[in-house]
Amino acid sequence: MLFLLSSSSSSLTTSPLLSLSRTPSLRFSLSSILAIARPHSHCHSLISAMSTSLSSHAFAGNPTRLKTPKPSDPFSPTSAFQTLKTLLSSHNLELSSPVFKVLPFRKGRPLAGSSADTESGSGAPSWHLGWLSLRECKTFVENSEVNFNEDSLIYLGSRVEDDAVYWAVDLSEASGLVSVLGARQFCFVELRTLMVATDWADARAMGELAVAGHAKALLEWHSISRFCGYCGSKTIPMEAGRRKQCSNELCKIRVYPRVDPVVIMLVIDKENDRALLSRQSRFVPRMWSCLAGFIEPGESLEEAVRRETFEETGIEVGDVIYHSSQPWPVGPSGIPCQVMVGFFAYKALTFAEYKKAQRTAATKVDQMCKGVEKGQSLSADFNVESGELASMFIPGPFAIAHHLISSWANGTTVNGAEAHIKQPASSLSSL
Repeated sequence: MLFLLSSSSSSLTTSPLLSLSRTPSLRFSLSSILAIARPHSHCHSLISAMSTSLSSHAFAGNPTRLKTPKPSDPFSPTSAFQTLKTLLSSHNLELSSPVFKVLPFRKGRPLAGSSADTESGSGAPSWHLGWLSLRECKTFVENSEVNFNEDSLIYLGSRVEDDAVYWAVDLSEASGLVSVLGARQFCFVELRTLMVATDWADARAMGELAVAGHAKALLEWHSISRFCGYCGSKTIPMEAGRRKQCSNELCKIRVYPRVDPVVIMLVIDKENDRALLSRQSRFVPRMWSCLAGFIEPGESLEEAVRRETFEETGIEVGDVIYHSSQPWPVGPSGIPCQVMVGFFAYKALTFAEYKKAQRTAATKVDQMCKGVEKGQSLSADFNVESGELASMFIPGPFAIAHHLISSWANGTTVNGAEAHIKQPASSLSSL
């Protein structure tokens, strides 16, 4: 069964979700709330398509960061940076081993190309990152009259099996690059576009997506941490761009890459086997997702789940079970990288207070998870009067919200979560 709890006043739908807990009588008028029932066993085959088997979430599983080499290793940040300085100062950019590969960015967009997929035999287009050699990158930058030195490059990682060290560089200030690189069938593409275009069964593409996400997060962090937060002096890159330090001799504060933790939770009614979804005004039309919110100083992850759930819905949850986590470098502007920490939160939900609830078949969950079918329109909303359900969907497999919902709906085990669903009290993660 589906229960739709829509706003009582359309003029309130753009209000901040945080305001929900301030006025109890209006707490459900600021965002729509949806409860969905898990399909019975005969419906499980209908929703099997909603879950994509991934060895890791999108942007996780970076192949260049599987381990940190020792400082004496030529692939380590320290050794690679010293080699980089030597190469740039000697103007001899030829290096037999290891090979230096550079990924240019422009305004947060990585360089990428496209080619036909010959491995699968489908001939479908497949994207790949636009890696340049150190010589190529230096030539392009110098022709654009932009300063290029060792501090311009940021160490990303290495792969011993490829005999390569990987770097990123921000070329937003370089002019004429778009046309020059375009002649080589390269262009700067939004990371979100690459995310959606990624073939989830392609390990290479998933790995490159993780590398691009890591690079974007570091470059954006560098761009917003140009000055010391203590004394206001300029900061300088250190350790091949992996940290920064205040240039003021009396300060010398060390600054490390910023990561913003976010809890994202699927609230589950374990007694009636239902789950709660919400939608915010910033969502695309008809999309529903899990509740989420930033962790505040001085609180645990479980406390953040309970606080955010109550602030956004007025519902108090008890057991909180960890599901998985995902780096998210495509969040709001000014936040280099979030880490989404996913949970199941349990509460016996009651819906008697909702006057505009409506019901439909549990098989509609399949429609939500697969997305809008061909020929259907996204312009229609829920028709409360007729009781008919319009097209709706949840985030795609690139988002952890998709896997929280699909693992619950399919009853699959993720980090032992399904066992905890049946017996939440036995979990050591429960508080």
